[in-house]
Amino acid sequence: MQINTFVESLLDVKKLGRSLKGARLPINPNLYLHFCIILTLLSAFALLIVQLFLLVFGVEFNLIPILPYSISQLLVFVIAVFAIFAALFYYPSLVAAGRKTRIDIDLPYALTYMEALSTNVTLYSLFKSVFEAEDLYGEVSHECGMIVRDVEIFGEDLLTAMRNLQKITPSENFADLLNDLALVFRTGGNLKEFFNSRSDSYRELARQELEATLQIMEMIAEVYVTAFVAGPIALIIMLVAQNLSGRGQLGGIMPLMYVGLPLGAIALIMILYYLLPSDNLTISHQEIRETEFTDEIIEEKTEKEYDPGFFKNLEKRKKFLMVEKILRDPFRFYISDYQVGLFFGLAFSMIVAWQYVSGGVAAIFPEFTFEVFICLFVIALVLPVSIAYESRKMYTRRVEAQMPEFLRDIADMKDLGMTLQTAIEMVSSSKLGLLSSELKIASREVKWGYSVSSALVRMEERIGLVSVKRAISLIVKASEITDQLRDILTIAISDLDHYLKMQSKRFNVSFVYLAVIYLSFGIYLYCSYQLNDSFVASFEDLDVTFDITGNLRDMFRVGIIIGGFSGIMAGQLSSNNILAGLKHTIIFLIASIVLFVYIL
Repeated sequence: MQINTFVESLLDVKKLGRSLKGARLPINPNLYLHFCIILTLLSAFALLIVQLFLLVFGVEFNLIPILPYSISQLLVFVIAVFAIFAALFYYPSLVAAGRKTRIDIDLPYALTYMEALSTNVTLYSLFKSVFEAEDLYGEVSHECGMIVRDVEIFGEDLLTAMRNLQKITPSENFADLLNDLALVFRTGGNLKEFFNSRSDSYRELARQELEATLQIMEMIAEVYVTAFVAGPIALIIMLVAQNLSGRGQLGGIMPLMYVGLPLGAIALIMILYYLLPSDNLTISHQEIRETEFTDEIIEEKTEKEYDPGFFKNLEKRKKFLMVEKILRDPFRFYISDYQVGLFFGLAFSMIVAWQYVSGGVAAIFPEFTFEVFICLFVIALVLPVSIAYESRKMYTRRVEAQMPEFLRDIADMKDLGMTLQTAIEMVSSSKLGLLSSELKIASREVKWGYSVSSALVRMEERIGLVSVKRAISLIVKASEITDQLRDILTIAISDLDHYLKMQSKRFNVSFVYLAVIYLSFGIYLYCSYQLNDSFVASFEDLDVTFDITGNLRDMFRVGIIIGGFSGIMAGQLSSNNILAGLKHTIIFLIASIVLFVYIL
C-alpha cells in the first residue's frame, strides 16, 4: 500500500486523470497506471526472452559497441523498459495536447458558424449544429457532443452540461468561451453580438497556438537532424579513424543503426502526428438525399406489395452509373480514393519482387542487388499513392484559392440587388478555373427545379473539401434563417481568408526545415562519396593502403534508412501527413541508388 502511494505521488495520478479526460480515454487513472506497469513488465519479460534466445544461439547483438557486451545488454534493457513505461504513461498527455491544439485552431471556424446561425437559434441548438457538423469542425464538434450527450441522454440542463465540459476540456480557450457563454445565457444577452465581438480575438489565439506548435515542430526537427542525420556522419568519420589504425568496419555499429535510427525516427514522427494539426485534404462524398420536394408519404404500402425485382434493377442501375462516372473522369476517382493508388502500388511492387526472385534485378544491378531491390520495391509501392496525394493537394489548393473570389463576387452581386440564383449563374460564366465548372452544374440544377440551397449542397459534396464545405454550409444554413446574406458572406470570406493565412504561415516555417533535411541528407551522401573515393585516393601517392570498400554496402544501407525516414519526417513537418513525405522518400532513395551504384 505504501509502495502504491509512493508511486502515485511520484507519477502525479491527478494530472494523469486530467490527461485521460482531455484525451477522451474512458479509463480510471489508477487502473490505467496499473495497466502501464503490467504492460511494461510483460515487455521486459519479452526482452529477456529475446536476449536469452540470442545468448543460446551465440549471437552477440551489441547495440553499444563501445561498451562490453554484458554491460551494453543490461543498459539497453534498462533504457528500453524505462522508454516503454514513459511512452505508455505520457501517451494520454500527448493525445490531450494534440486535441488542445486542434480545438484552438478549429475554434474560430466553429465560432463564425455559430455566429451566422445565432440570429434565430437557441444556444443549445448552436452546440448541436456544431456537433452534427463533425466533418467540418473536428475536435470542437466532439467537445460540443459532450454537451449534447449530457442534455439529451443524462437529462442535465444546459448550464450544468457546459460546466461539466468546462472541467474536462483540454483547451483553456474553449473553457473560457463556455464560461462567457454561460454568463451571456444567464443574463439574456445577444448571442450574435457576443460571437461577433469574440471572432477576432479567437483568431488571434488560434494564430498564437499555431506559433507555439510550430516552435515545438522546430525543436523536433533540430533533434532529428542532429541525432539521426549528423550522428551517422560522425560515426562514419570515427570509422575512418579506426581504419587508419588498422581496425574495424561498420559491422560493430550497424546494429545500432538498424535498430536505433528507425525506432528514434518513428518516435519523433508519432510525436509530431499527435501534436500537429494535419492538412485536411479529405475529399468526402455523402449520398445526397432528394427530400426537398415533399416529406409527405402519399400512399403507405405493405411489405408484400414491394417488387424485389425492382430493387435489384435499381441497385444494378446505381452500380452502372457509378462505373460510368468513374470512366467519365477516372483521374478524379483516382485522386479521391487512396486505395486505388495503393492497389496499383501493390501490383507494381509485386512485379519488382518477381523480378528480384527471377534474377531480373541482379542482371541489371549485379552490385548491391538486395539494397537496390529494397529501394525499387519501396518506390514502386509508394509512387502511385504519392501521385494521388500530390494531385489531390494541387486540386485542393487551386479550389481553396478560388473560393474567396467566388464569395466576393456573390456578395457584390447581392449588393446590386440580384437574387442568389442569378448571382450564381453570373459568376459561373466568369473565369474561376475549377469552380466555374461546378458552378455551371449548380446553375443548371437550379433551372431544372432544385432549390438554390440544394444545388449548393450538391456542389459542396461534389467538391468534397472541408474548407469549401465550411463556407457553403455556412451560407446554406444561414440563408434558411435570415435574409441578411451579405453579412453571412462577409463572415465566410473572413473565415476563409484566416484559414488560408494560417496555411501559408505553416508552410513558410516548415519549408525552412524541409530544406534543412534535404541539406543534411545531401551532406551524408557527400561524406560517403568523399570517404570512399577522394579520401582513399589521396593516400595512394603515400604508399599507404587501407581498404574501407567493405563499408560501402553498410553505408548504402544506412543511406536507405536515413532517406526513407527523412522523407517521412519531411512530410510530417510540412503537412503532418505521412503521404506528404512519400515524394521526398522517393527522391532520397533514387539519390542513394545513383551515388552508391553508378558513382561509387
